[in-house]
Amino acid sequence: MKNGRVLFEVSLAVGFGVVLGATGLALTLDNKPNNYAFLDPIITIKSQLDKTYVDVPDDKVLQAGAIKGMLDSLNDPYTVYVPPADRQEFNKSLTGEYVGIGASVNTDKGWLVIVSPLEDSPAFKAGLMAEDKVLEIDGKSTQGLSVDDCIDLLQGTPGTTVTLLIERGSQKLTIPITRDRIKTRSVKGFHRDATDANKWEYMIDPARGIAYVRLTQFTPQVSQELAAALASTGAAEGKLKGLVLDLRWNPGGLLNEAENIADLFLKDGVIVSTKGRAYADEVARARGEGTLPEFPIAIIVNGQSASASEVLSGALVDNNRAIVVGTRSFGKGLVQNVYQVDNTEGGELKITEQRYYLPSGRSIQRKDDSQEWGVDPTPGFFVPMTDEELIELIKVRRQEDVMRADAARDAAQRWSDAEWILGYLKDKQLAAAVKAVQLRVDGGKWQATGDEGSKSTIAGGELKRLTDARDAIERELVRIDKRISSLENAAAPESPVDLWGDDVNVAGGKVQVYDKEGKLVSTLSLPGIAPEQSLIDAGLKPASPTPEQPPAKPEVQK
Repeated sequence: MKNGRVLFEVSLAVGFGVVLGATGLALTLDNKPNNYAFLDPIITIKSQLDKTYVDVPDDKVLQAGAIKGMLDSLNDPYTVYVPPADRQEFNKSLTGEYVGIGASVNTDKGWLVIVSPLEDSPAFKAGLMAEDKVLEIDGKSTQGLSVDDCIDLLQGTPGTTVTLLIERGSQKLTIPITRDRIKTRSVKGFHRDATDANKWEYMIDPARGIAYVRLTQFTPQVSQELAAALASTGAAEGKLKGLVLDLRWNPGGLLNEAENIADLFLKDGVIVSTKGRAYADEVARARGEGTLPEFPIAIIVNGQSASASEVLSGALVDNNRAIVVGTRSFGKGLVQNVYQVDNTEGGELKITEQRYYLPSGRSIQRKDDSQEWGVDPTPGFFVPMTDEELIELIKVRRQEDVMRADAARDAAQRWSDAEWILGYLKDKQLAAAVKAVQLRVDGGKWQATGDEGSKSTIAGGELKRLTDARDAIERELVRIDKRISSLENAAAPESPVDLWGDDVNVAGGKVQVYDKEGKLVSTLSLPGIAPEQSLIDAGLKPASPTPEQPPAKPEVQK
């Protein structure tokens, strides 16, 4: 919170949700003469459309189109208008809060399936389990419904009940669930607690006192969630000897939450500064009060770590408080605010208002012509991963995210063995980060566990990624061209009719017409002006001899 105003920032990192916050302020037009002059031609055009357009214009469609056109002209993908119809889902992403049963869902063979109930959710408390097939929601079959349609049925008003018909193995169960406000948790460990699936295990190397915390997005109060997780490791009492903080695939969120988390680890120094045309420059600084005892920190980032993730990692690196392991981050250094828009029945405007800068003064914002952006791995800790390696990592991570009623350990799993954990999780970047902290705890200094990660190496990796993406698009275009050509050949029209050569100068002629027995019915005279196109338009074609009666060729006068 800065001067009573919360700043929000968000990234468009691929495949992950957006988290913002709303100010609840009304957006109004300043009573300035130039604003009215700006609206004059728009009002004139609207008035003329109302008077004379061939169909009755839809005012709401026109209004949305005018707003979209104005915002599109800014060439800023982060400044957008959210129409009333999308507001509920947008606000859900703003805070990570909504009203429902609290479960991740998907569809399988046309049916709704529970991927996992969420922590402390009505779904979990009611006994809903991963892989439950939802046959009906309040008597309505889920067969053929989209995920969004099913979510609409599951969400509602706090305190109301929704009844699910569940298929679990050979059983069919009727489970009533009372809807409640759901707050998604953004702080996770490496494995769910064996005695309580609502809790995570964070001590990834208990023998050395090294913890692992994964932060998925910067939602409201996430700094308090993280502080609680660290408290469970004994951080405040000095029991925590090292930390791996995983910010991969974290698209950002609330800027003040990133500042609060940085403040946990920094006694003093600049965290981030913000600059914008409508605001005075502001600098967020760390305070000594509440700072945790110092221990080595390795932060993991990748190309989907954005916005607040970059603020936090950049602040800790620039203040020599942490190293960064992984690959270069996304590169988004813009701050948005969200306003309610008057006279739109609930529309909202998310608008870029400021840029933020790391303690070094560097802007991490990526532009089309940028050669450097974001936060780079510390030299010696550049650890790229192939697509195949990432797929294996994500498969294991999804399984560990699932809440199960029986969280008892498999005898073959050794969660107290750091080396086994790293092999099981199939995560090369995590392994490098943990190894780096282990070496730092054991030897008192950082030792490289990855590549040097020079600017040219990082740029080369990004160049290859973009080149591969371009090549994939080009290959797809070639395939599309081939398909179009094939379909054109299959659906090709008949060859154009040509009654005589283009070099023939026709002055007129006669056409003989026969009945079906081959008897001459009539001889028609053609006009003296070249008649070929007229004959083609009339459906005439060059004649072919038939066994019954060879039709006479047109008598052409030359």
